[in-house]
Amino acid sequence: MKLLWLLCAAIACAAQAAESVFPDRPVRLLVPQPPGGSTDVMARMVAQKLTELWGQPVIVDNRAGASGNIGTALVAKATPDGYTMLANSSVFAVNPGLYKNAGYDPLRDFAPVIVAGIAPNIVFVHPSVAVNSLQALLTLAKQKPLSYASAGIGTTPHLTGELLFKTLARADIAHIPYSGGGPAVIAVVGGQTPVGITAIPTVFQMIKSGRVHAIAVTSQQRAPALPDVQTVAEQGFPGYSDYTWIAFFAPAATPPAIVAKVNADIARVLKTPDGRERLSSIGFESMENSPRVFADYLKAEVVKWTKVVRESGARAD
Repeated sequence: MKLLWLLCAAIACAAQAAESVFPDRPVRLLVPQPPGGSTDVMARMVAQKLTELWGQPVIVDNRAGASGNIGTALVAKATPDGYTMLANSSVFAVNPGLYKNAGYDPLRDFAPVIVAGIAPNIVFVHPSVAVNSLQALLTLAKQKPLSYASAGIGTTPHLTGELLFKTLARADIAHIPYSGGGPAVIAVVGGQTPVGITAIPTVFQMIKSGRVHAIAVTSQQRAPALPDVQTVAEQGFPGYSDYTWIAFFAPAATPPAIVAKVNADIARVLKTPDGRERLSSIGFESMENSPRVFADYLKAEVVKWTKVVRESGARAD
């Protein structure tokens, strides 16, 4: 019995020692979307700063496919030691309600680490679509066929379009899913798809350069980054709001000490003057949260988006 106790104590001490020096080798940060989207932008910013802080490479690995399900499921099965982490968007909370088998359970298979940034979605159009308001777009949709681009099936921009256009406005604007926010924006810039919906950071520079026109944001108040763009609520849909968030996760059973360290270090990175400036420059706002607070928020998001999927009639397969 005494030998067993000593063995358990030795294992516990070894685990604590391993956690105290984390990380002592490269860390893989998997992004289940293609380069160029808001998740990828946030992941690369954080990875660069953590590399500087930790003295170990944080390597961003893009594994796109199935609206993020493929890469997310890979992390769910990874060794829970902190050396494989996930950066994902709100689609993480949406997909289990949208797909018959997303390949992961958002509440069972992961340890929530931190919400790094939150941003409203935005409705924008190619300049050839001569409208400057949401109501004008909805009127045009009754006169001619229109379609909107999103970052993919199950993303919050997709569900924003289904809920806003089809459920609330009764406008038949067809959904065209792309493999990420970047490709969706490129499709609208190139005129292949007249309307787009994505998180502000993904399309912010294109709006500022005039290559697309923003007509509505989904936040409760106007976005500080685009103060001249009216909210959806201001344009005939009072109370309407939804957001895209970018967050970091570890596999379930990752030691709490490692989860707490990663949370604290990412929060530290985002609170620096450079971190705050870079967040603001791409349209994100920071969100104070511990792993426990994030876990509660995630539960509420899963409930919310499952309800939106059901009410909108959105389907993935």
